[in-house]
Amino acid sequence: MNPLNNKFFKLALAKAASLAGKNGRIILLLGKLGDKMRSVNWSAINRSEVKDKFLLLSRMTKAYTLGRYREVPWKTVLVMLAAFLYFINPIDLIPDFIPGLGLTDDFGVLLWVYNSISVEVEKFVTWEKSQVTTS
Repeated sequence: MNPLNNKFFKLALAKAASLAGKNGRIILLLGKLGDKMRSVNWSAINRSEVKDKFLLLSRMTKAYTLGRYREVPWKTVLVMLAAFLYFINPIDLIPDFIPGLGLTDDFGVLLWVYNSISVEVEKFVTWEKSQVTTS
């Protein structure tokens, strides 16, 4: 699945681009992401690895937004924000209200984004671990 061929993901990318430099709005988006994640029955989905990836990308975005971690290109932040917007929006390629299938495309988008920025994610994880040991 390449989300760049998905009109809903393209809309999410455009919306994400409009968030550039609007740190307060990005923090609000991360709050909405948390709300949506709490509403998902993860045990029924049996996709805890997807949840872990969302949480990791959320921490990376928050660290970038708060100026704690800036070793990530804006393009990477942009695709993470687009994945969050796609997940939050209930109406996308497969609407979220369809039982059993509704989040399938959302997870596909997230996994594609995660895999496409894996080098940046690894750098962030290394940085994040170094922060724990120095604190």
